[in-house]
Order: sequence, then C-alpha cells, then structure tokens
Amino acid sequence: MNAPPSKDPLHGVTLERLLNVLVEHYGWEGLAERVRINCFSSDPSIKSSLKFLRRTPWARKQVEDLYINIVSDNPWHRGKD
Repeated sequence: MNAPPSKDPLHGVTLERLLNVLVEHYGWEGLAERVRINCFSSDPSIKSSLKFLRRTPWARKQVEDLYINIVSDNPWHRGKD
C-alpha cells in the first residue's frame, strides 16, 4: 500500500540542505538580515550554523519558516541538488 505524499514542505529535507538553499538564495549577509543570529553574521559557516541551529529551537524555527517561504514561492528549490 502506498502512502500519500507528505504535504509538509520540510519532509525529507535535512537541516544542512535547508541551510544551503537559504545561503544560495540570500547569501550570508541577506540571511543575517532576516534571521538575527551571530552564526550568520560573524564568520559564518555551514558547520557552525548547523551546530547552533540544532541546539536552539527558536532559531531553527525561524530558519525553517524562511525556507518554507522560499519553497512556496519557488517549488523548484525543493528537488534541487
């Protein structure tokens, strides 16, 4: 039996993939303007951002919401590698 596809835009998207899409779309400066956390503005890197976001639920929620907005505007981001 096949399950219907998930309507959750975050389904199957890793935090690293989500962050890469946001950096590609906005750049680090643009991302830091939208989500005010130091790991985006002070010596930003994927590794340090992942570490912070995995431990900080409120920041992760903001980043996920920003990603959802991008995906809803540009659905091609979801399947892009």
